[in-house]
Amino acid sequence: MVTLVLIAITCLVSIPCFNGTLDGSKLMFNAYSVWHGKEWYRMFSYGLVHGGWGHLLFNMLTLYFFGPVVERYFTLAFGSPPGWILYVVLYVTSIAVSTAGDLVKYRDNRGYNAVGASGAVSAILFASILFEPKMGIYIFMVPIPIPGYIFAPLYLLYCWYMARRNMDNIGHTAHFWGAVYGLVFPLACRPDIFRHFLAQLGL
Repeated sequence: MVTLVLIAITCLVSIPCFNGTLDGSKLMFNAYSVWHGKEWYRMFSYGLVHGGWGHLLFNMLTLYFFGPVVERYFTLAFGSPPGWILYVVLYVTSIAVSTAGDLVKYRDNRGYNAVGASGAVSAILFASILFEPKMGIYIFMVPIPIPGYIFAPLYLLYCWYMARRNMDNIGHTAHFWGAVYGLVFPLACRPDIFRHFLAQLGL
């Protein structure tokens, strides 16, 4: 249920930005405006804005499939409502955490902008892998599911490599740190989750 609310809120903000009904430029992450203009709200609001229908659909579909996994395990681990509250905290804080490095790196660059919930979605995806490391994950052009514990290091390596090359307009750094945060946050809240992770792998 909480996942559906997050998806609905994101769509209700993103879609009006596509046709200009809502000015997305006032919500997007701009490192210069945050650092020098003290517009700290942009550290969170940019996660509600997307670059187009494909960008929005991909992020929300990923959240739709993996969000309920994290939501369910958080509720089992912490009870209700603390579990779903922590789930929302993970999602919201990961938006800011995932782009903190870009804030420092591009703080003097007026032209550096970013939009999208990709960092937060990466956090949710990796938190779900922490809870169910053997679950299958499908990626584009690969017809068979990849176990989460194999997908995770490959994804991190890919993000790190692409961030270093800086050859496209995708926030690979945000994806990387969002994913890492998705592992760290649940373990910080309850370290014995790591024992559950190992048990799922038969270790």
